[in-house]
Amino acid sequence: MRDYNSKKQPKQIQNKPYQGKVNKGNKQKKKAAPKQEKNPFEGILKPKAKVQPKHSKTKEMYKQSKANKVSKSKRTVTQAENLKIIPIGGLNEIGKNFTVLEYKDQILIIDCGNSFPEEGMYGIDVVIPDFSYLDKNAKKIVGMVITHGHEDHIGAVPYFVRKFNVPIYGTRLSLGLIKNKLEEHGLSANLNTINAGSKFRVGDFKIETIRTTHSIADAIALYIQTPAANLFHSGDFKIDYTPIDGEPIDLAKFAEIGKRGVDIMLADSTNAVRPGYTASEQVVGTTLDRIFSQVENRIIIASFSSNVHRVQKIIELAAKYGRKVAVSGRSMENVVKLAQELGYMNIPAGMMVELNKTKNIPDRELVIITTGSQGEPMSALARMANDEHKNVHLKKGDTVILSSSPVPGNEKAVTTVVNRLFEKGVNVIYNDVADIHVSGHACQEELKLIQTLIKPKFFMPVHGEYRHLIQHASIAESIGMSRDRIFILSNGDQLTVDKKSATKFQNVCSAEDILVDGLGIGDVGNIVLRDRKQLSESGLIIVVFALEKASGTIVSGPDIVSRGFVYVREHEDLINQAKSIATETIEECLAKNNTDWNSIKNGVREELRRFIFNQTKRSPIILPIILDV
Repeated sequence: MRDYNSKKQPKQIQNKPYQGKVNKGNKQKKKAAPKQEKNPFEGILKPKAKVQPKHSKTKEMYKQSKANKVSKSKRTVTQAENLKIIPIGGLNEIGKNFTVLEYKDQILIIDCGNSFPEEGMYGIDVVIPDFSYLDKNAKKIVGMVITHGHEDHIGAVPYFVRKFNVPIYGTRLSLGLIKNKLEEHGLSANLNTINAGSKFRVGDFKIETIRTTHSIADAIALYIQTPAANLFHSGDFKIDYTPIDGEPIDLAKFAEIGKRGVDIMLADSTNAVRPGYTASEQVVGTTLDRIFSQVENRIIIASFSSNVHRVQKIIELAAKYGRKVAVSGRSMENVVKLAQELGYMNIPAGMMVELNKTKNIPDRELVIITTGSQGEPMSALARMANDEHKNVHLKKGDTVILSSSPVPGNEKAVTTVVNRLFEKGVNVIYNDVADIHVSGHACQEELKLIQTLIKPKFFMPVHGEYRHLIQHASIAESIGMSRDRIFILSNGDQLTVDKKSATKFQNVCSAEDILVDGLGIGDVGNIVLRDRKQLSESGLIIVVFALEKASGTIVSGPDIVSRGFVYVREHEDLINQAKSIATETIEECLAKNNTDWNSIKNGVREELRRFIFNQTKRSPIILPIILDV
């Protein structure tokens, strides 16, 4: 990373959130010396003119005093304190939240999440943030703070812990979920429990946590003070006055912090495009209560395993209507067990039954809580829909409830599962037909309220796609914040903040998607993905032949093997023609005394590619293999 306190200054970007194009690449244009963003406080206070003394001795003393002041002023500029904010994940995307705060020679990290593979990332399990900047600055890291326990905020912690041994701070449920993940990876870490309202210090960072409401218990916002600037991070939140656990968001503390002073605020933008207010979790409870009172057969409910409050509500309704509860799906089983141990869930004795023992329970007395609300192919609900589940076989009369809304990108998978459920003849209730899910993120009016309470000098929308960030910026401007105090960044950019100013720097560090495939971390890149894409679309042709290098003759072959291209027995003419072309190409190379294996392979590959495309308009991967006899 460049040193922005050095004499040679990088390009500084004037903040213009509503102009120009989205920065999608990491290429930085070379231009003349940058023009720094104008200080909004410049010109407000002007120093009084100083009168030079007339006495000669006094003149010399005045000159020396002035020189000392100038020298001191230069030292102050050179050593100016500031807070650097470097988002490495979570901007222009939903997921992979990972933010670096840097003050002097210390780094504090907020959250460490993953995201799930997009369409075209064939075979990829998860996507994690790029840790390369931290690799270079590992000695500076003083700790990590977790705002809550969702995958997009804790999912990459095991991959981080493999590289860095630093204290991790989080609430009890967040750390319990992290501990489960670390155990699955055979790892351990320095985990430190905090609570809403905790005040603690990590290096030079003074941290205060504030209770918020979200779709998972124990969510917190952060107030982080440094000598250079004070930062407020909302975490993921909504304003719910009637949460299931009876602990609403601490708006009084938000207002208190606003009075104490916030230089820069980072706030959740996920629902910035939605007007009004996000509904309370109590709405879901009312709808589910009505469904339970009307359904006489088996009920299967799919929900996020991390939504402990909703699972608790389902258990309460099951007890109210005389039903037993079984749990399906590994993550659901783990979270229910953990929530019970930590006291976040209260399950009456005798309510829970093992899934493999539910066959003896009448349908009208059973509720099954399962994973798979996002249509994941290997989830419990997807296996039920495909008749592949070991213990649960759907039948006519069952009621299946999808108590969630699709995460962006999962719409097609959810629709597929819903259609298969309808084909089974079961009753399907999902968000389009009933209020069986509410978001955990604040809508526009709630964002305005938080902005008004915190009263930040500068504002940086986070946690959202570009359209969400732009809309959140517009909301802030609509309630009086000046446009030049709102900064929209991309992953890898930097915002440098002090008490009086904020400056954006573009493309400061690498923030690429790191792809995890099995045990491989980062070893699958664009070239491998391109090959996988090509394999999925056009298949593979393998050309095998044996050569005697000494005499330069073909000993056997060439033989052609097709995988995912054509069925060989039904396309013998095409395969035979391809063999002939491969033979001619090999013989032409050998006739020119060209026994370089790579040249022969390239020649065969190119000739076959032209022939096959002309015949089929397809471009399979062609892999020549030479056996040296």
